[in-house]
Amino acid sequence: MSEIRSLADQLRSKIGKPDTPVTHEVAAEKKKEKKAAVIPPVIELLRAYDLADHKSMVHIRFENHTAQMLHHLKMATGVEVNKVVGYAVKQFMEQHPELKTIIKQHLQKLEL
Repeated sequence: MSEIRSLADQLRSKIGKPDTPVTHEVAAEKKKEKKAAVIPPVIELLRAYDLADHKSMVHIRFENHTAQMLHHLKMATGVEVNKVVGYAVKQFMEQHPELKTIIKQHLQKLEL
């Protein structure tokens, strides 16, 4: 019984005495340092793409996976889906100039 009392007395004395303050160095070491966010150039290009003067709208359909990826891209970068699609179509048409030739030929046939 005296052992229990002495153990209780030891605990009371530890509680009563202020411990040396625990330094937060351990916690600081565990925190990950924030790295400077490296923004890929393609995201900067999408953000810089201006839709202000674009008034025409086109209804498009995507498969579920692609639509979900576009929405996740919007959440991750803040770039609107309209900007992504507009920029992608513009780049596609510029990379394949033969499409413009096909369109021009078709329009010339319609005019005759």
